Amino acid sequence: MGTDRATTADPKPAATEHREPDTTTVTVRCTGHVRTAVGSHELEFTFEGDRLRDFLESFFDEYDLEDMLIAETEADAAHSGWAPVPDDLPGTWRKNPEGEQTRPYARVCVNGRFNEHLGGFETELTDDDRVALIYPFMFCC
Repeated sequence: MGTDRATTADPKPAATEHREPDTTTVTVRCTGHVRTAVGSHELEFTFEGDRLRDFLESFFDEYDLEDMLIAETEADAAHSGWAPVPDDLPGTWRKNPEGEQTRPYARVCVNGRFNEHLGGFETELTDDDRVALIYPFMFCC
């Protein structure tokens, strides 16, 4: 005696799309102490993401330069010999937030402009942009 059983087929699992994370490739130009540490004045670098922050995190994972370039605190971002800032500055002045500033004399530029004059670490990067990591040699007489 056969019994008819209603069978419910398990629905097929939704096809999971395997997407590669978006990557960006930039030209990195290095000067001074950065060039010495990296071992080259120019290189192509591909990273996941499309912001300067993504680039820096990925670059610092490969090259141990974060302490050389990035200031942890406001005090690390200014040299003790600099003149005090007047209360009323002419024009428009921008400063990256604490933790996103460079050390004295160090700079990060995107296509020839300081990141402070763009979007800071949120500056969007596209393929073939140029990122310069600058930390010049300093000599005294």
